[in-house]
Amino acid sequence: MSASAAQAVRGRALPRWHYLVAAVAGAANTLSFAPTPHGGWLELAIFAFYFAWLTRSTGWKSAALTGGAFGFGNFVSGVWWLYVSMHFYGGMSAPLAGAAVVLFSLYLAIYPAFAAALWSFCAGHARNGAADDRTPFSPTWHGALAFASAWAIGEWLRGTVFTGFPWLASGYAQVDGPFAGFAPVAGVYGVGWVLALVAALIVQALMQLTALRQASGTAAGGNGVSGNSRAPADSGQVKGKPGGVRAALPSVFALALIAAGLLLPLAQWTVPANAPLTVRLLQGNVKQEMKFEESGMRAAIDMYQQMITSKPADLIVTPETAIPVFIQQLPAPFASAVRRFSDSTGSAILFGALGGTVTPEGQLIDYTNSLFGVTPGSRDVYRYDKHHLVPFGEFVPWGFRWFVNLMNIPLGDFFRGAPVQKPFMVHNQPVSVDICYEDIFGEEIARSIRESDTPAGVLVNSTNLAWFGDTIALDQHLQIARMRSLETGRPMLRATNTGMTAAIDANGKVLGRLKPFTIGSLDVTVQGTSGSTPYVTSGNNTVLAVSLLLLAFGFAFGPGITRRRKTS
Repeated sequence: MSASAAQAVRGRALPRWHYLVAAVAGAANTLSFAPTPHGGWLELAIFAFYFAWLTRSTGWKSAALTGGAFGFGNFVSGVWWLYVSMHFYGGMSAPLAGAAVVLFSLYLAIYPAFAAALWSFCAGHARNGAADDRTPFSPTWHGALAFASAWAIGEWLRGTVFTGFPWLASGYAQVDGPFAGFAPVAGVYGVGWVLALVAALIVQALMQLTALRQASGTAAGGNGVSGNSRAPADSGQVKGKPGGVRAALPSVFALALIAAGLLLPLAQWTVPANAPLTVRLLQGNVKQEMKFEESGMRAAIDMYQQMITSKPADLIVTPETAIPVFIQQLPAPFASAVRRFSDSTGSAILFGALGGTVTPEGQLIDYTNSLFGVTPGSRDVYRYDKHHLVPFGEFVPWGFRWFVNLMNIPLGDFFRGAPVQKPFMVHNQPVSVDICYEDIFGEEIARSIRESDTPAGVLVNSTNLAWFGDTIALDQHLQIARMRSLETGRPMLRATNTGMTAAIDANGKVLGRLKPFTIGSLDVTVQGTSGSTPYVTSGNNTVLAVSLLLLAFGFAFGPGITRRRKTS
């Protein structure tokens, strides 16, 4: 590179406030998620701003820093509730817990940084411009598609690598937004793909319109424009297309995608199946600091025994580890009372407890976080063992034992259940169950339906979010559960310790919920469904295949397309 070219590159370096603005935009994006109502529209506006801001980047490094700053702002403001679990309930010192949240947010920011760099290689200055090209980046069709695809790939990687953490995936904010209709077609990552594409197309249209106005002003004013403030080379008329048409096309396509997202919920992917179920979802509001104390354990068992046997229903569900003992140590009064109640009333009961295997020597090994089911007239006990465990809470990643030792978390290592387990039968309705953190992994929920010999018609999530106190984690987890209903076309039932206990229909609508931090029972009637949505059939394969294909196209042909436009 010549000295003059190198000086030009230095001249195009972005100021530090550029990245600060990106971080602020990321923090603002947290407001798109629950409990903000209809936050999907806010998210669309923020993503349009983010893409416009990303187009200011001058190469893959500045693009990655912009994406990383946006991601860090989003995550540090969106998962701060982890501080509550580590400090207030885990006993970790405040400075160390705060530092852990910051470091974790920096790690999560790697994925939007990677997505931005990938976009830059496929459609940005890293591929489209010479090193000393000072002209602003002008969004193109292949650039918009590359942005959507890179964003989806980045979010999928974040939800997969190191067991995954897909919390705050952009599609979740769209549960009540304009793109919710795409959930049963391509899942939460597909919703994020459409969101990113529409945002990029809006920016493309606005920039084309701005370029057209600049070109018109230049034509009217002669040579009154300085050399460094010229309009992009592809403005005006290219290959017979008037500039107005070039600005209108992305607008029309963006509006068509919004319309499709709003109309797709009218499509019926699943149909009602079997008789409706009467359901009771129990919320005990047991304080986390008392949950594993001897007196607290006895009180919790007595309370849930009373709550279970107080009123019959087709299905009664308790929260995760509502009975905080090993199933082999289950108190005889509780076991006999629940069994008698089930047989006499026809109620099926799911309760959370700890599982384990007894060795010939009488030792308990292979601890599991489990749900156990009792059905009327049967002596068999249903068992579901949690498969997707929480790092640091239910298993210790290699090399991090020292970190877990800084917290007072009981039973840091659990045994994993099988990825696909048999459903719990309630009368003739198969019910698929999962525990807490597992319902943020849509592909695993879809797989449990797709690969089951008896596909479930109802989903049940049993959880304990008392670890996170009165924070946005409760609202966000309910929003995530609603996405699972949209993806699968099945109702979702949530029994939680402190909230949000709720029932969600097959269209993602909340049928009822309990007030958080209260003791109560939510009584609802739910209709199970049968059939498969496209997402249940193909999982994340659709959005991954489309994204990789479009990124490969943008990398191979994008620069040539741009050069031809600039020389036309």
